[in-house]
Amino acid sequence: GKDIVQFAKAVEISHPNIDKKVCTGTHSKNSNGNPDTFTEEPDSNTKTGQCSGLNAAAQDKPFSKFVEAVKLVEGKNWPTARVFNSSKKDGVPNGNATAVAKDLVQELTLEEKTIVA
Repeated sequence: GKDIVQFAKAVEISHPNIDKKVCTGTHSKNSNGNPDTFTEEPDSNTKTGQCSGLNAAAQDKPFSKFVEAVKLVEGKNWPTARVFNSSKKDGVPNGNATAVAKDLVQELTLEEKTIVA
């Protein structure tokens, strides 16, 4: 998890447009609610620890903010997220790692992929 934290910090500082394209989507939503907030330990159906697990896309919740909110620096929510689905539980195994990879591959332009490579 520490490598992904450093990567997120570098992207936030150097390429904020890329930061806004990672973990801001809905393709990995795996809860039964309407998550609109990232958090370390979801305690309601409006919160999630899942990258791109939001109910609606939100560029105001970029990769760097996701990393902070779910406490990746403390080793939490990586590679598997905590989600709320009737109760707090682990999400899909390796779900956060998979979601970050998917966003990097599918959401970035060729030029942006070259930058992060």
